[in-house]
Amino acid sequence: MKRFVFAISLLAMGGCMVGSDALSYKEFKAQATLEPDTGIYIMNGDEIVVDEAAMFDIYQRYLESTYDAMDDGYSTVEQGLIVNLAGGRDDRWPQATASNLTFCIDAGSFGSRYTSVVNAITSATGAWEGTANVNFAHSSQYDSSGCNNRNNNVIFNVRQVQTSQYLARAFFPSSSRRSREILVSASSFGNISPWTLAGVLRHELGHTIGFRHEHTRPESGTCFEDNQWRALTAYDSASVMHYPQCNGTNKGDLVLTNLDKTGAHSLYP
Repeated sequence: MKRFVFAISLLAMGGCMVGSDALSYKEFKAQATLEPDTGIYIMNGDEIVVDEAAMFDIYQRYLESTYDAMDDGYSTVEQGLIVNLAGGRDDRWPQATASNLTFCIDAGSFGSRYTSVVNAITSATGAWEGTANVNFAHSSQYDSSGCNNRNNNVIFNVRQVQTSQYLARAFFPSSSRRSREILVSASSFGNISPWTLAGVLRHELGHTIGFRHEHTRPESGTCFEDNQWRALTAYDSASVMHYPQCNGTNKGDLVLTNLDKTGAHSLYP
């Protein structure tokens, strides 16, 4: 089976399983990859760390989570599709923004693949819009000019990159405008069966409205990231936010499960 490129669980590969010795900061940072064109670090396969200060903050949270897990055995961790926490609060958009999540697609970077990515993201946004009170609005007037992370007329932009680090990566609502990009690797347009580009984008769009990787929860048994999240529903090994190689049970395309829909609706009712 083809390796699930956009879902490399860096922390799990680094050996930070419950009960193991914590990584040093140098070891922790070495598990991230650096995007040369943005200066942004990528961790957990497709999550961004904007700079060294943010990396160190995440490391501190990793230490807290690791030692808490050793001491408590995760006995206090709740169940569910999970939302990221930023500053101790749900990392979600205010409803006025959630109802108008504008974006542009950089036509120049996609070239002949532009129509394909437009169709894929239309399908992916429709899946979330059909279950949660969110609305993604394609501001196509910027697609041919100025569709980049300096365009403050849109919430985020989508562009193609040449990388083998992932199939795509996104951001959380708490990210600064500079970081609010969905980057799509050219390899996403190749043979990535059983997944599709629309499926990959459904996963990434889940991040853009605040959802964390489901497999960071203890039930997964691997790929632990940290405890900076709040549960919304019961654990779902088939979730669109769960990496298949992290003991996930979804062997087909990345689609929203009933629990995904329930959790999304509870965060954006």
